[in-house]
Parts: sequence; structure tokens; C-alpha cells
Amino acid sequence: MSLLPLMHTVPLWLVGLVLTVLAEIYAVGLMLAARYTYGVSRLSLNNEVAGFKFAVIGVFYAVMLAFVVIAVWEDYRDTEAAVRDEAKAAVDLYRVTFAMPMDGGEDIRAHLTRYLEDVPKDEWRSMAVGEPSETVAQDLNQLSAAIFAVQPEGRRELALYQRALTLLTVMTDARAERLDSASGSVPAILWFVLSVGGMITLGFPAFFASSNVVAQVLMTASLAALVALSLLLGFAFDFPFTGDPHISPQPFLRALEQMPMHWPAP
Repeated sequence: MSLLPLMHTVPLWLVGLVLTVLAEIYAVGLMLAARYTYGVSRLSLNNEVAGFKFAVIGVFYAVMLAFVVIAVWEDYRDTEAAVRDEAKAAVDLYRVTFAMPMDGGEDIRAHLTRYLEDVPKDEWRSMAVGEPSETVAQDLNQLSAAIFAVQPEGRRELALYQRALTLLTVMTDARAERLDSASGSVPAILWFVLSVGGMITLGFPAFFASSNVVAQVLMTASLAALVALSLLLGFAFDFPFTGDPHISPQPFLRALEQMPMHWPAP
């Protein structure tokens, strides 16, 4: 089952709280149940062997968890960069149109403005549930058609037309990248493995026994909180347009502010 509906409907702080509480109850409860069932003296015989095995399992799970967290963070940053690149390419394209044939330039600017208005207004909401916006897709198709309809004359207009095509390609590729990231980049099977691995890691303190039960409870609770919060980081950054934190549409709003209706006088 996808985690996207959960992250969309439930606040992140509540997800983190529930995840931490469940991890604490599981780890500490299992440890106390083992102490009550088998006794401290019997469990303490496992300390040396179980400690060695726990170190191996802990390192293995830490590496796997760190790999996922770093991967989703890098994907989050790449998606942020794609959003900025898309907005910057739109501003550059808008400015290029002032040097293109008048009718074609006006048509391109009109479709480009509509595209930049609909992306933060409509597509940000649809990306929050992992879906593209049909309205924005139609805006992009109309913008592309307006650029393709231009008939450049002369070397100067041809160079400007090629630049416009390049900027349109940048916008299209950047949009495709943010749409691909909207529904998450970590497969469900990997989240399953991380969850099961977390249960195994948090269940290992039940094989130990310390004469100081308070110290053992605190150590087990700290481990449970650390694992739960690390998983929360992965959940939060795997869906860059869902919940909070999420990538802001501010670059598109700033792009609109940098697009005058007429070329400014010198």
C-alpha cells in the first residue's frame, strides 16, 4: 500500500508521534516482557553473544536506513532544482519572445503566462496526491503549438527560434521530473524491508538484561525514538509535494513578477 494517501491526509507531526509511540511500546514492552518471563539472571547469560550479533544487525540496518534517507533527500533537492530551472526557463522564454515576430510572440506570451498561473494554482494540488494536472498539460500543449507555429525569417529570427525551442525543452523536462517525484521514489518493498528490519533491530534489546532496569529502559527507548524519527525523515522527503515540508511553488510566482506585459523602455 502506498504511503502517499497517509502523508497527504495526516499531519506530519501526528505521523511522527504515532510512529515514535508505537516503536517505544514495541521495543520497551518486549524488553520488559522478556525480563519478566525469563528473569535477569538468565538473560544476562546472553549479553556477550547477543551484544556481538546486535552490533552486526545494528550496523547493517543503519547503513540501509541511511542509504534510503540520503537517496530521498538527494531526490528532494533535485526536484527543487528542477522547479527552479523550469521557472527560470519560463522567464527566459518570455523575454526571447519580444524579439520574435510580433503575432507569434504575443501568442506565446499569453500561453506562457497562463501556464505559470495554473502550475501553482492547479498542479501543486494534484501533485500532492501524486497526479498531474490536465489543465497544465493542456496549457503546455498550447504553448508548444504556439512556438511551433512561428515561421522564423532570417538568421537572427532562426537563432531566437532555436533558443525558444531549447527553453521549451528545459521546461518540459523539468515538469516531467517533478511529476515523476510527486508519487515518491522509494519502492513499497523497500519500505516493507525497512519496517521489518526496524522491528528486528528494536526487538534485540529483549535478549539482554541489565541489573539497572531504568538504564536499560532509557537505552531501549532512545534507540526506538532514533529509528522512528529516521523513518519519519524518509517518509517526509520521499513525497516532495505532499504534507509539510514540501517544495514551494514560489519560483513560479516570482517568475510571473519578472514578466512585464511590454518590453520595458530603456
